[in-house]
Amino acid sequence: MQLQGDGPMTLAVINGNNQQQMRGVARVQGDVPENADLKTLVGNGYLVITISPEEGERYQGVVGLEGDTLAACLEDYFMRSEQLPTRLFIRTGEVDGQPAAGGMLLQVLPAQDAQTNDFEHLATLTETIKAEELFTLSATDVLWRLYHEEEVTVYDPQAVEFKCTCSRERCAGALKTLPDEEIDSIMAEDGEIDMHCDYCGTHYVFNSMDIAEIRNNASPADPQVH
Repeated sequence: MQLQGDGPMTLAVINGNNQQQMRGVARVQGDVPENADLKTLVGNGYLVITISPEEGERYQGVVGLEGDTLAACLEDYFMRSEQLPTRLFIRTGEVDGQPAAGGMLLQVLPAQDAQTNDFEHLATLTETIKAEELFTLSATDVLWRLYHEEEVTVYDPQAVEFKCTCSRERCAGALKTLPDEEIDSIMAEDGEIDMHCDYCGTHYVFNSMDIAEIRNNASPADPQVH
């Protein structure tokens, strides 16, 4: 998912997979007002959702940032691009003096023939969730709190974790695509090439011996530097 705009936050990217492994980065220019809303933060822009299935072709949906919140923009995307009734409930705040965030996604499954009244009923129930409940209660307790009078199926939970896909090998592969004269110019000026991952902050440093190995189709063995 990407947010792009002409505001102080020019770009925000979140990558995730079906194993609940996530990574993200945001690029900010200038000062961001305290308690800035989405319009102030991103300005005029758009939301891009790219899905790469294990089988089949990659596809992409683009919608303008017309909602007042990120949740509203995502709901708009699902309705326009996927034709799926969707509500996203995001809560932010603090727990023990530390920033906290939580959320719930309510969506009709593609294979289900749900009635509009049923979905709106569940959305009304979900709107009552409080920030402190999302921050402090277990998922099972939240479901009981909201839907104890409904028929609910609970699946095994999946842990969400940060995981970056960068590697020294991928950086070496990127260097192989650059013209030799460009690499030689950087090496002459800096004595090494330092490649930085914006997602996790890892630095991959390549010296002249590494560059020679890359040109000989070998894998440089120097360790990464954090």
